[in-house]
Amino acid sequence: MPGHEGTTRTNPGDYSIQGQVKRIHQFVETIRLNRKPFHLVGTAMGGNVAGVYAASYPSEICSISLICPTGIRYPCQTKFDNQLQDLEHSYYTLSIPLIPSTTEEMEDMLRLCSHVRFKIPQQILQGLVDVRLPHNDFYQEVFMEILSTNSRYALQEHLNIITAPLQVIWGKQDQVVDVSGAAVVANALPGCRVDLLEGCGHAVVMEKPYRTAKLIMEFIVSLGTTSDSKNKHS
Repeated sequence: MPGHEGTTRTNPGDYSIQGQVKRIHQFVETIRLNRKPFHLVGTAMGGNVAGVYAASYPSEICSISLICPTGIRYPCQTKFDNQLQDLEHSYYTLSIPLIPSTTEEMEDMLRLCSHVRFKIPQQILQGLVDVRLPHNDFYQEVFMEILSTNSRYALQEHLNIITAPLQVIWGKQDQVVDVSGAAVVANALPGCRVDLLEGCGHAVVMEKPYRTAKLIMEFIVSLGTTSDSKNKHS
């Protein structure tokens, strides 16, 4: 997505969930990925975007995996929810825990996002901060946009119109978006598959990369939507 990892960003851009969905659809059409239905995976904010994408373009999606997605009214609150309330009461004059600008804040973010405690040398922490710091204004803009009325609960508002088979993967110890959100998705879409990971926080793909990949592949294979399966039945 624009502005994340090594990508450039459109400026000014619409960074609402719907705006990001439209931008990804433009990318999908440009590379002709939608010549046949594809499997879509989204993590955290990306899960919110992926769910709304599946609801908006159902003919393009054969199946979908949401990993600890945002965009839901969670029955239980997390440590991050409490910090978010402090931020809202301060009119966002406090620093945002997911947008670190010092090595101490970077350590705090890693502790918030990960149940596993990684020992990271100070030089690496400083390097991570140095890479992110020039983009923090952009990250803050996106953060504020996804907290807006149009985006905050976008996934929940679209759950009942998702028709593709859906999988939810969540870390049981997620301190950013509570694992109780998995039940919200399951109640809205009774046929969905739910995989909860023990000893895992919000950074699912970092903490449990092999397990996550295995679960996604098992889900896709169980649906018989791989190329090999289609060829056997054609």
